[in-house]
Amino acid sequence: MEPAGPFSGQSADERRRFLAGAERRGEMALVVSLIGNTDDDHPRSPLSSYSASIPVGGGILPRSVTGRRLPTGPLLELASELGPADRDLALRLRNRPPTAPWWALELRDMSAEWVGPAGVTRLMSRGRLEPILVNNLGEPVAGAWVPPDGRQRWYVLPDGIDWNTVLDWLMQHALPQFAPTALRRARSPRFADPDLQTRDELVARQELADLEAHYAEEKLRLKQQLLAAQAQAEPLRHGLLYGSGTPLVNAVHAVLTAAGMHVVDLDLELGATKSADLLVSLDDTGPWRLVEIKSAGGRPSENLVVDLQRHLNTWPQLRPERPVAGGVLIVNHQHKLDPSERDIEVYTRQEFVDTLQITVLSTRHLFDWWRLSDWAAIRTAVLGRDITPATPAATTPTDPSVPAGAKSRWWQRRT
Repeated sequence: MEPAGPFSGQSADERRRFLAGAERRGEMALVVSLIGNTDDDHPRSPLSSYSASIPVGGGILPRSVTGRRLPTGPLLELASELGPADRDLALRLRNRPPTAPWWALELRDMSAEWVGPAGVTRLMSRGRLEPILVNNLGEPVAGAWVPPDGRQRWYVLPDGIDWNTVLDWLMQHALPQFAPTALRRARSPRFADPDLQTRDELVARQELADLEAHYAEEKLRLKQQLLAAQAQAEPLRHGLLYGSGTPLVNAVHAVLTAAGMHVVDLDLELGATKSADLLVSLDDTGPWRLVEIKSAGGRPSENLVVDLQRHLNTWPQLRPERPVAGGVLIVNHQHKLDPSERDIEVYTRQEFVDTLQITVLSTRHLFDWWRLSDWAAIRTAVLGRDITPATPAATTPTDPSVPAGAKSRWWQRRT
């Protein structure tokens, strides 16, 4: 387990005795080494293509496996054509915490040559690295080095693993598959020799193994489902709650489209600054509404309303064939604060709110409706009334704690 390097004195001697003993008994030698250092996250030298290295195999020309540290949270999958023991190990490793470190592995052979009486002699290390777990680029992040004669399996695993998990895997899967005579010889209490088990024991043990494998696969499937949902939601979440400028406009555009509305990007159609940001309706026949989207690190200026009113006044000169029925100001206000610390409403001065001739929405309200898939609330807030679109809006998981059909009318609007 985790042997030291070839020049570490007693550890190297112990490893040589272990390998020699396994060869003498005709048993496969199983070795587990860790690569990398969990606590060392410093950037590697630009002159080096890897940040960690360990020797494997020993012998006159030791080979090495190098590792290049990967960014946190790589997408991992099982290598193809794994045996039962390696498959179980891969599933265990893939269930490590999301922040666990990983290194992309590469086998590096060594060669040497010398001149003697018989001429030039060339010697080259041999062996292969069998992937067990790979990233989305196909690079192994866990594997086993195997020499040409197949008498060793030198597992290279990432630093930071749970050794109890590895020990359990060795006793329950690796040794029974690769070196069963070693367990019989040691009379290990953790090894159940299948040749000495009753039928009931064998059936129960197999059912337990199947259950554990199913659990590991189901857990992995759900983790991948969660990661996919997070990857899809994060751009909109960040855009609506913390964005400004184009990212904010794009996020609002996506939410209104998901709610089943027809959305026109006016900056693309007319040119930037000529009018509001978006033109929306239930379909492409109207009635239409101009949508202005703004952000403010603190309390928003009341002049934002004046800007939208100016766009409403100049709209007939820009598109007289497409009249609008009003305007909507959507503001990501106080975005430098945590969403829980922001004012509920965009504007809080009641005298000003009472004079509003347009709808004012906060992106926080828009976000809450979007995350609960309350498309009717979004349509009602933006268009002034709930009209079910002919084509159903995009669906996302709903919150079961929210009653069906419940709507929250939190926007500011003159009554």
